[in-house]
Amino acid sequence: MQTILNVQGMSCGHCVQSVKGALESLDGVSSVEVDLSTGKVDVTYDDSKVTVEAMNEAIEEQGYDVVA
Repeated sequence: MQTILNVQGMSCGHCVQSVKGALESLDGVSSVEVDLSTGKVDVTYDDSKVTVEAMNEAIEEQGYDVVA
């Protein structure tokens, strides 16, 4: 499965690494691509292991907002 999350609040490379690290630490997430300029986070994952809600929570725990 693949989804694109719209994340607000990222402003630098450190932000990108925080979001990427939080998502990659989740079981079932196989790849994460972050576009800092647009705030789009492209996630490839196994939907039998992880939910979009869990990904949103992991990002929000890092201090960023996920916009539907």
